[in-house]
Amino acid sequence: MSYAISPLDATLVDALRAKIDGKTKPLGALGRIELLALQIGRIQQTLNPVLNQSQILVFAGDHGAARAGVSAYPQDVTWQMVENFLAGGAAINVFARQMRLGLRIVDAGVAHDFGPREGLINGKVAPGTANYIEQPAMTPAQCDKALRFGRELAHRIAERGGNTVGFGEMGIGNTASASLITHALTGVPLPQVVGRGTGLDDAGLDRKQALLGAALARGGRPTDPLAVLAEYGGFEIAMMAGAMLGAAEKRMVLVIDGFIVTAALLVAQAIAPAITDYCVFAHRSEEAGHIAQLRHLNASPLLDLGLRLGEGTGAALAWPLLQAAVAMLNDMASFESAGVSGKA
Repeated sequence: MSYAISPLDATLVDALRAKIDGKTKPLGALGRIELLALQIGRIQQTLNPVLNQSQILVFAGDHGAARAGVSAYPQDVTWQMVENFLAGGAAINVFARQMRLGLRIVDAGVAHDFGPREGLINGKVAPGTANYIEQPAMTPAQCDKALRFGRELAHRIAERGGNTVGFGEMGIGNTASASLITHALTGVPLPQVVGRGTGLDDAGLDRKQALLGAALARGGRPTDPLAVLAEYGGFEIAMMAGAMLGAAEKRMVLVIDGFIVTAALLVAQAIAPAITDYCVFAHRSEEAGHIAQLRHLNASPLLDLGLRLGEGTGAALAWPLLQAAVAMLNDMASFESAGVSGKA
């Protein structure tokens, strides 16, 4: 597939900056909020941006390598947490309710049959990936199916009027998958991008490092992002990458969560480099490889709260900053309208 994602042009930059600079404040006094307002205005190609039908998508999938011991938790926790999401009891549910965000869970490949459920989107490619220590995680056809479903999902959201989407994930073992993807696409040595995930002790971390080393010995370090995704990815990561690409095609604002979500973005960015123009990086994760990802993408996150939960929680917590940026641009008085004298 090819993706029609254009870099943001400079058409409105001067007008947006003039509008921001004309607000009743010293130049640049609102710092990152001003830059965020400029970015959102450029994405939406307007001096008066709005955040319509804002929502979080949480993509869930199981990983064959989880049974080999790359995580501190058993694989069943994936489907159990999906049930928790659907029941409204997880951290992302709490934050989404607080921020008045829509929340949808996407079954990209969980090893469980949920049946039709309110709030659940069924995109199941297969009940979990293969064990990438022994063979590629997915076939090229499965990888393509996940990407296509994600892209189509984002397009449907845009067609219904949505213009802002945050990304989250759930999948036992997916920090290991994200580490392999990050190593392959950034070139940062594997030990520097492997962390404790859901809470491995020292022995568990050593085992995880050894297992991922074995996976690399088998699959190598492909240069093609789709090959990397097929070798080491999860269905939730692939579907999320497709949704990111589809959202950027529709000029939506993409709010990027932590380590696993940014691994999906690494794949998307390697396919379509201009996608990062549409991305707001919500926070810096405590997971070891996230700093390397952010550095590779030349990204500066909004928050640094010591988060390492996933689920899109960082994206939800950053949401008020997007709202503030848009409100500042639209509602804050200018020197002229307020009758306030500007700088001499």
